Amino acid sequence: MYTTLANRAYALNGNEGEARWWMGSLALIKASGKDTGKQFGLVEVVEHEGAEAPLHVHHNEDEGFWILEGSLTFEVGDRTIQAEAGTFLLGPRDVPHRYIVNKGPARLLFILAPAGFEEFIRETSEPAPIPSLPPRPDAPPTDEEMEQLIPIVQKYGMEILG
Repeated sequence: MYTTLANRAYALNGNEGEARWWMGSLALIKASGKDTGKQFGLVEVVEHEGAEAPLHVHHNEDEGFWILEGSLTFEVGDRTIQAEAGTFLLGPRDVPHRYIVNKGPARLLFILAPAGFEEFIRETSEPAPIPSLPPRPDAPPTDEEMEQLIPIVQKYGMEILG
């Protein structure tokens, strides 16, 4: 028998969720494919001021961003979008995108459909001892660290473009 989302309802409070230190940020996995019948994933991400997501593209999912705190500049395809708290924007699958945190810490929701990206976060992060930002990294990832990341990125249907 198929179980609908309605009869698997649950709730999480503010700092609840699976807390992960992920590439210099805090990721709180709020809903995974297991929770949503693989329909979507929801991840709250907290980023340091100055943090950057590299230019990349998702081939498996659309990625929505809802800015809760902070100020970011997004590039999605050929558009540059200044995003303040309250802004929602969509990075459709197969469209390259990136962002930089102009004013932080920034707090945003990643809404991914279908689910699956949360597994990439799990594979490229470590459990956070408390739901807070990790210490700020001293330097960006080395070329060697980026090379090690490429097969994992590809495994989840993504490409890093720059």
